[in-house]
Amino acid sequence: MASTTVPTICKDLDGDDRWLAVHKRFVQECKEKDPEVMFIGDCVLESLQFTDFWNSHFVPLHCLNFSIRNDRTQNVLWRLQNGELENVRPRVIVLHVGTNNIGDSAEEVAEGVQAIVATIRSKLAGVYVVIPTLLPRGHQPNPLRDKNAAVNGLLKERCAGMDKVQIVAVDGGLIQSDGTISHHDMFDYLNLTNVGSKKVFEPVWDLLHQILTENEKERDLTPSE
Repeated sequence: MASTTVPTICKDLDGDDRWLAVHKRFVQECKEKDPEVMFIGDCVLESLQFTDFWNSHFVPLHCLNFSIRNDRTQNVLWRLQNGELENVRPRVIVLHVGTNNIGDSAEEVAEGVQAIVATIRSKLAGVYVVIPTLLPRGHQPNPLRDKNAAVNGLLKERCAGMDKVQIVAVDGGLIQSDGTISHHDMFDYLNLTNVGSKKVFEPVWDLLHQILTENEKERDLTPSE
């Protein structure tokens, strides 16, 4: 069994227990709030909530963002199996995780993401799972970029045809013609700027709007007399 599929608490390397404290806050929010959409994942989604695009487009959709900067697939698995999906019934979950699994192969990362999807399905059977592709990273071409692209390819193959699971390609438009990534899009060549967030997550917002709108129409339908 790959380590990417084994639920694991994030090591408290700094000694201040912040990771577990954040997890406990998320669990408490599940008891207090009623989200339509939940964002779950790593640094890319955590940083998104501090952008203008988040405030203007995602906040109105009644979102919760349960993302922690350095999380790997196994950390997200542990969180979801320990309270972060309890007492909530979101219509959609947006999942982005895997770019921090530095020492794992593309196959292992894909298995980790699949294990998370299975966990979500076991707890929230009818929820729609949206998976934005892992973003390219690093100013110049590098092996981690190649691995993220390989993970994306594996997930597209394995999720094809799965009910209410959709991969959204958001990794285009960031790599320039010379192979570099601009700091105007990714300020540290990993996390997105305001400009980069709009470019990357507009397709996600479009899909969420479509899903939520269709769900509203279905709710409004009544049997004809």
